[in-house]
Amino acid sequence: MHPDRGFTWGDLSRRAIVGGAVLVLLAASAGEALAATATYDPAVDPYSMAGTDAIVGAQAWWNAGYTGAGVDVALIDSGVAPVDGLRTPGKLVYGPDLSLESQAPGLRNLDTYGHGTFMAGLIAGLDGAATVPYSADGPSVYRGVAPGARIVSLKVATADGGVDVSQMIAAIDWVVQHRNDNGLHIRVLSLSYGTNTTQAYGADPLAFAVEQAWKAGIVVVAAAGNTGYQRGHGAAGLADPAYDPSILAVGGLDARGTLSALDDVAGAYTASCDKCRNPDVWTVGSHLQGLRVPNSYLDMHHPEGMTGTRFFRGSGTSEATAIVSGMVALILQKNPSLTPDQVKAFLARNARPLAPAIGQTKQVPEANLVALLALRPSGGDVPGLQAKGDGSLEATRGSDHLSSAGVVLQGERDIFGAPFNSKAMAALEAKDASWVGGSWNGNTWAGNTWAGNTWTGNTWSGNTWAGNTWAGNTWTGNTWSGNTWTGNTWAGSSLSGNTWSGNTWSTAAWQ
Repeated sequence: MHPDRGFTWGDLSRRAIVGGAVLVLLAASAGEALAATATYDPAVDPYSMAGTDAIVGAQAWWNAGYTGAGVDVALIDSGVAPVDGLRTPGKLVYGPDLSLESQAPGLRNLDTYGHGTFMAGLIAGLDGAATVPYSADGPSVYRGVAPGARIVSLKVATADGGVDVSQMIAAIDWVVQHRNDNGLHIRVLSLSYGTNTTQAYGADPLAFAVEQAWKAGIVVVAAAGNTGYQRGHGAAGLADPAYDPSILAVGGLDARGTLSALDDVAGAYTASCDKCRNPDVWTVGSHLQGLRVPNSYLDMHHPEGMTGTRFFRGSGTSEATAIVSGMVALILQKNPSLTPDQVKAFLARNARPLAPAIGQTKQVPEANLVALLALRPSGGDVPGLQAKGDGSLEATRGSDHLSSAGVVLQGERDIFGAPFNSKAMAALEAKDASWVGGSWNGNTWAGNTWAGNTWTGNTWSGNTWAGNTWAGNTWTGNTWSGNTWTGNTWAGSSLSGNTWSGNTWSTAAWQ
């Protein structure tokens, strides 16, 4: 898996860690990279969040009284740090931390990488100075597309982006089976994640998991993925799970520095092709202003992305997915009885057709929130949930594998090294029964006690990856929280002796 790439939080300082995304610095519309600046004025930045909200039509929805209030958006990512813009009371709920960093108390739930915080801000960020209806606030007040929505954060990725597909499936299952617990109302699942699986979605365990979320009434919004990454290794075009036609797949656009949609073009980073499924909708995903986590990997190693003191700039289908997730929250506040199929059809049928992406003959449908505000949703396409989930977990990983001390996690084993029977797991998922208390696939992952706004009692049971024993119940002082990663880590090679060969977080650039 791979996020937009990240940074460390808290007392880790320069002990930053990074995931294996391919770094592609995109040029701005003027032909030059957007430079990092010590001071930043969003009023003159055409790619500011205020500009993005205006481009996608979010402000019109706010003025009509729709901010995403009452809708919970589950974000399965690298965690969320409580930076300004995400500190508003009631803005953030922490679900279980299923990452390898969960055993370090100073890291639990927090975004040591930076990807999750960036996405959370795009979806539902809200500065404390904001006032209803939010559109009257100036561009210096940060507001995500759905500033009234709540984020439910499930951390799966470490500061270097390291995460196994079994962690993703477990997290999706948790969202489905706890979607209405303790006052939660999860209607949207945002996945800026994907693997380059070589397996058909009908057999794929990850595709099956997202289909169960869809079946449960949760709109799954998934990133199309990186062009180069997804076209390699025999992958099927779009990233897994976006390649499953049952869910909502998103591509990224470049607004080219204007508020008009007439000159928008498909982002060259978006995976798509003539002979495969293409994104259902596209939206702006280039050069966006996102929330920054200080002392992050990005801070330390990619100062070109830093935008003033609070923000970072990023491009990719990750960002576009977060924007569409915010759109869906607005739609569901206004139309709470809509099914996921109806939401998908509402967005896709009323999208603006743009010119085809580079190298394609198919048109690019740009999501159009302004038009949707005045329309009444009608029936939705119901292709039918098709995945059986009885295929190979290893095939789902594609080329992405975790390793520790030279031991690679591969084959039909989960993150604990326990045998994974996809057919048996699919049967449990279909009955909302794959989680039993804090256990999934026979191992204790997380406690099942709700305490305030967090799930507590995370424990790992000391199992093994093919005989490579995890250090008791703690990872502190081990490779995930005590070492400095070196080398060209954004190229997906090796990180201080541990390989995280993954482009699984669907982004293209930080700039």
